Amino acid sequence: MKRLLAVLLLAFAGAAVAGNAPGEAIATGQPDGNIPGWTLRAPTPVGWTADCCTYARAIGVDEVIYRGEWTGEPYGVMVLNVWPRKLASLGAELDADRKHYLQRDPAAKVGRFPVRHRGMSCEALVFQGSDQVDDAVVFCDPGKRSGIRLSWSMSFKDADPARAAQLDAFMGVVVGTRYRAGMSR
Repeated sequence: MKRLLAVLLLAFAGAAVAGNAPGEAIATGQPDGNIPGWTLRAPTPVGWTADCCTYARAIGVDEVIYRGEWTGEPYGVMVLNVWPRKLASLGAELDADRKHYLQRDPAAKVGRFPVRHRGMSCEALVFQGSDQVDDAVVFCDPGKRSGIRLSWSMSFKDADPARAAQLDAFMGVVVGTRYRAGMSR
């Protein structure tokens, strides 16, 4: 757990550099009751592909960003989920996710820490699963008026030599994500 947290902290330090990568992932949501339409934009790292409409829809998420060809494997794929605000706080969202994860894998280790984002409150959970797969999940709250919350997640195999670079790219996407009310493309 300490090793993964150290890698995450290094990735946070390098995330500002990754945010300058060309390309952009764009996800939108239509107005729904009290929730205004929304647009999320995130930088896409060099050599990575953003997809909102083919693979993302097929697996029921708002956006995926992957490197190379789509394989359907979860490892090294950045996944954006957006949902209507239901729980009272961002902390409550993290607690619910932690509880759900530990119900599936009681032997997992979990770390939680804040993420510095200029435009919204964000916190991360890092799960070290008993299956030798680690998951980083960053929950963000663009504000009460948005009516939504969002998360970026990514799974890593413990022994993957590309793990540090993937985590750095992931954190660049997370801290580079921008919310805007209204839909745009």
